[in-house]
Order: sequence, then structure tokens, then C-alpha cells
Amino acid sequence: MRNTVIAIGLDSADPQLLERWIAEGHLPYLEKLRQQGGYGEIRNTVNHAEQPVETCSTERLWTMTWTSCLPDKTGFWDTSKFYPESYRISRDELKIGCDFKEYPPFYAFLGEKRRVVAFDLPATGLSERVNGVQILGWGGHFPFTPSHSLPEQALPDLIARYGRNEVLDNDHGHWSDKTYANWLQAALKTSVNTRCRISQDFLQQEDWDLFLMTFPETHSAGHDLWHLSQVDHPVYSAYKSRFAADHDPMLETYQAVDQAIGELLATAPADAYVLCFAVHGMNTNTTDLLSMAILPELLYRYNFPGKVGLAAGTPGTPPPPVITKTVRSSWPGQVWMHTHEPNPVKRFVRQWLPKRYLPTEHNGLIAPWRLMREGVEPGWMPTMWYSPFWPQMKAFALPSFADGHIRINLAGREQTGIVSPEDYDGLCDELTQLLYDLRDARTGQPVVAEVVRTRRYPTEDQDRDRLPGPDLVILWDKHNPIDVADSSRFGRIGPLPHARPGSHRPTGFVMAKGPGIAPGSSIPQGQAIDLGPTILRLLDVPVPEHFDGKPIEAIANARIMANTGAG
Repeated sequence: MRNTVIAIGLDSADPQLLERWIAEGHLPYLEKLRQQGGYGEIRNTVNHAEQPVETCSTERLWTMTWTSCLPDKTGFWDTSKFYPESYRISRDELKIGCDFKEYPPFYAFLGEKRRVVAFDLPATGLSERVNGVQILGWGGHFPFTPSHSLPEQALPDLIARYGRNEVLDNDHGHWSDKTYANWLQAALKTSVNTRCRISQDFLQQEDWDLFLMTFPETHSAGHDLWHLSQVDHPVYSAYKSRFAADHDPMLETYQAVDQAIGELLATAPADAYVLCFAVHGMNTNTTDLLSMAILPELLYRYNFPGKVGLAAGTPGTPPPPVITKTVRSSWPGQVWMHTHEPNPVKRFVRQWLPKRYLPTEHNGLIAPWRLMREGVEPGWMPTMWYSPFWPQMKAFALPSFADGHIRINLAGREQTGIVSPEDYDGLCDELTQLLYDLRDARTGQPVVAEVVRTRRYPTEDQDRDRLPGPDLVILWDKHNPIDVADSSRFGRIGPLPHARPGSHRPTGFVMAKGPGIAPGSSIPQGQAIDLGPTILRLLDVPVPEHFDGKPIEAIANARIMANTGAG
């Protein structure tokens, strides 16, 4: 007799936050689940030139979770792809993490006799090999997969019965806007409650072998409501009294998810194996502004000495206060107001001008609304404003979030590459030192934790589809959110308005209960790629040899322990 496996992903639910709220009694159902079984840490690494590097890139991690393969095998590193023959960035080819044909999701290996539900999993695709129901893209924080299903009619039928999810593709408003923040909190609660009803109905339909779902609402809340919840966020005091003085909108989202898990498990078979997990976490945003604005500006100044594109400042002086008042209705629009303008009168006037009167090009940088109108993705990101200069630069920033990405303009690889292969190593060394020199202007502390090369030698680009786009990956120091940085060579950049309040970090968690799993036990640290093999073992299915992940034995052996009377 097989036990049902119920696997519930809490997208970007941070373990430190979760543990604190459990200890404070805010999440009783998750507390009960933790007490009934085991608990452990998920911490993720990828390989760059054979060097393991921590990662918290969300779409990459979810793709790793479903395929149980590392990105140097699948070739999926990021949501955007750089084409050296044209200096073009494209997201059109990457609507999902990988094609899931060469490397199908782990649940496709359950065979024809096992029945599966896969509901609203981010960054995955449909597989013809799954016997059951797959519904993707009903909701979620930009799930990086189309809204579709197998059987094809399953999603339309679900929408007809439960309605559309209003959060889908809409949780990208300006977090500093009170109307948006209030809408998002209410919409997330509605989404959680509807998701719970859908999942309960699935569980009552039949005895599934595997019921696999996620709560993406914790992801949306972490990005856009963190500053209204966590007192250490640099704009917390400025916004809390304006928006949510009497409640914590992010905690309330987590509480809605906790309640939903309680109701869901009340519907589940009593002897089911239950896994609740997050493949990565969330924290105060310490990376986005560095990756998207400060890094491309630093490289612009490096390539064109004496020129400034964005946010000129005066090194050696106390930085101005953190920007908490915004005029524009979007973060990109607010950052665009900091393009370099030496005339103080023009600088003051332009922040109040309607967008239609603003130039679409300034100092050679292209305005976000023009790029988006021309179909350039991701044109809203400050990194892309510098893209007209890329063919002339020795090195430039590629669009990214959690880590900084630098591409070398290599002769023989890029269309008009200007760096010879003989100069590649020296340039990488020089840029590495330039980055290690960068300091937080408010504290004097280093901005960069580590600079990692992705290639062992410059011509290692023949297998381009398996390699990451950047030549250098910058791991930022994640202790403090940085809005202004100083370079001893190229001056001050900032202050700039903080980006979305929350950003990802590489630590997640797994809770598991069921026959053979000792209550209150500890689970050894695993990785996202280990979750699929663990579930397969619980279902007594062989783990494919090509998987990079390994079963987490403390969970995977539970059935054996239960049958022998141990645990």
C-alpha cells in the first residue's frame, strides 16, 4: 500500500522569518507540522568554472527543483538571454526555464500507474509523461510559465468555477504607493483562500499518489510589503505610519497561508507524507539596486573616463538622507530622474514635468518608456538604458537582480568585440579589483563579497547554450541595503531610490511528517535539487541517473523506517 505524498511549496518564504513568527505563535498550523515531523535547511549552490557558488535566483532555483539538475546541465541560468552577435537581450525564447523535454520534471518519472496533481508550480512546463492534472499559471508572482494545462480544458474549467487570479502579472506596482500596497494585501488574501478551496477540491476528487502545489503569495508579499513589516528596512519608519500603522500586511499574508495549510491538511489522508518547503528565502533588498543601476553606471564610468550617466555625488562628504519621497509613479521613472544633469534648475524642474515632456534620451542613455515602447526587454531596468554603448565598451552589465552580471566585449565572440582573448584575464582581474574597491558611502564597508568567473578561459564559449551569459558574477555583501556607493577611481554613485523592498537569499527550509519520520527531528541540510529525488523515493520510484540531486535520507527512508517499526 502506497501513502499519498503532499508537497507544498511556500515560494520565497524565509526560514528566519518563519521561525520567528512560529515562536511568537502567529503560525499555529506550521508550528504543528514542524512538531509532528522533521525540519531542516535548504541551501543552494551552482557551479561556475567548477567553483560552487551560492545562488538565490528564483527562476533558476525552481527549474533546478523540478528537473533535479544543475544549470550547467540544462543550460538555464537566467530569465534573459544575451546574443553576442547582435548585443540583444531577449526573453521571448525563455517563457519557461528550459524546454523540459531533454530534462523532464521529476514527477514525470512516476509512470502511468501513479496519479499526479501539479498545481501552479513556477518556472516549469507541461509534460505529456505525467498521468494526472497539470495546471500552470493560474496565479503566482510572474510564474515564468504560460497559463495552460493538461488536460487542456482543466485551466478554463478551473477559471470558470473559481474565477481568474487578479494577482497574476499585476503585482508589479510601485511599492511606495498606498493604493497599490492596500490592493496587493487584499488580493493576496483572496488568492490564498481561493487556492486553498481549489486544492481541497482536488484532494477530495480521488486518492492521488502525488499532490504538488505552491503558495506563491509569500513571494509577492516579500517583494512589495517587506518595508511595512520589518523594522530594519531603511524606509520602514517613513512608510509604516502612512500605510499600515495598525497591522503587518506581510505577516497577515503568511497567516492566511498558514490557515490554508491547516484546512488543506485536514482534507488530506491521515497517513499521507507531507512536505512543506521553500527553495530559497527573502530579506531586506540588498541586491537589486546594485545589480540594476550602480553596477552599470560604474562600468559606464570605467569605459568612458570623465563621463557620468547616472547619480553623480561628492565622495568624502556625508551622503544625503535615504530617499523616501517619490514623485514619479514607478521606480524606473524615479531612477530616470537621477540621470546626470549638472544644471540644478533643470534638475529640479524635470522631476515635476509630465512624462510626455521629458526627453527619451539623455547623455546617450535611453529612457525606460522609450525602450518598452520599442519592445526592448527588460527596458524598464536601468541596466538596459546603457545598451546603446555596449558595442563600444570593454565590459558592460547584463540585466540581473540577485547577483551582478558583467559581460566582456570579446573579439571573435561579440559582434564588434574590442577585447582580445590575450587581454581577457587581465581585464577580469582589473574589474575584480575595481569591484572590491567599491564601498558603501554610508558605512565605508565593502559592497562586494566575492567576484566569480564563469569561464576557465575566454574562448570557452563554443557550448554557449550551456554557459551563463556573464563572464563575471558579483556576489554582493548582503548585510546592508546600499543606495549610494563610492569608488576611489570613479567617484560616488547615488543616492538612488531603493528598489522593491524585499529580495531573495539562498536559504530555504523543508518540513516533513508522515509514518517513519520522528516528531521534532532534525533533517540534514539539503538543496533544491534534492527534493525531487526525495519525493520519488517516498513513492518507491527509482531516481533517474542523470539527476544531480540526491534523496534527503532522513525523509526518503521514512517508509522503510515505518515498515520496520523504527522512527
